Amino acid sequence: MSEHVTRPTTPPVLRRVLGAVSRRRRHRFAPVVLLLTALAATGGAYSALAPTNDAQAAAGISTQTLEDGRALFLRNCATCHGLHAEGSSDGPTLVGVGAASVDFQVGTGRMPARELGAQIQAKPVQFEPDEIAALAAYVASLGPGPAIPSESDVATTDADVARGGVIYRTNCAQCHNYAGSGGALTRGKFAPSLKKTTAKHIYEAMLTGPQSMPVFGDSTMTPKDKRDIIAFLKTTRSEASPGGAGLGKVGPVTEGAVGWLVGLGALIGSAVWLGAKAR
Repeated sequence: MSEHVTRPTTPPVLRRVLGAVSRRRRHRFAPVVLLLTALAATGGAYSALAPTNDAQAAAGISTQTLEDGRALFLRNCATCHGLHAEGSSDGPTLVGVGAASVDFQVGTGRMPARELGAQIQAKPVQFEPDEIAALAAYVASLGPGPAIPSESDVATTDADVARGGVIYRTNCAQCHNYAGSGGALTRGKFAPSLKKTTAKHIYEAMLTGPQSMPVFGDSTMTPKDKRDIIAFLKTTRSEASPGGAGLGKVGPVTEGAVGWLVGLGALIGSAVWLGAKAR
């Protein structure tokens, strides 16, 4: 004996609505309307989640600081990075890079760039500290990103130098040399020397990964790891060279070249001198 299954019926009003939607879905302008709706929803979500003036004031950022930073940006950065930091063929977008990236790039003189090339090199800083802070605050207001590290973030009073050396040799020495003296990379690029780089800029470089450097976020390398690395690099700057002249701690290539040129040259000179004296 078969059982009769009663299927629920769709109300007439709902059937008419679904039919109208189905017919409009095949309209030639439907993709355009759908795209505009998605863009509007994205813009609304960004406006709702973007930092407000109240949030910026709570973080100690004044409206005047943001206005000063925007004025500096338009005069010095917009040519390459776009009027709204959206990026262009000459420079990447700055939305979401954070204040730490701006503080590093501008604070080391790399930005504004003097010329485009394989790698932007450091040069004398062109801005005052308060101007750099205003620029960083403005770029940070465009999207969330790494903040400028505080003094406690880069303090090395309780750091483990030996542990920092292990972490540095595992993650950094391949490019920056075993003692932070820098080294050559491919296609005209290079890892700069860390001998005179400040602790804050070293920390910011690990946070933001400028140019060829990878990003070492806090989930990859903890703040303590970063402080230990900074402590190790500080130690390499002041440690003695018991084996003789350090030769800049550039590595075995330089040491071998000096051995051949100086050592072998001295031996040849001595042989010539002794031969001339024996006549």
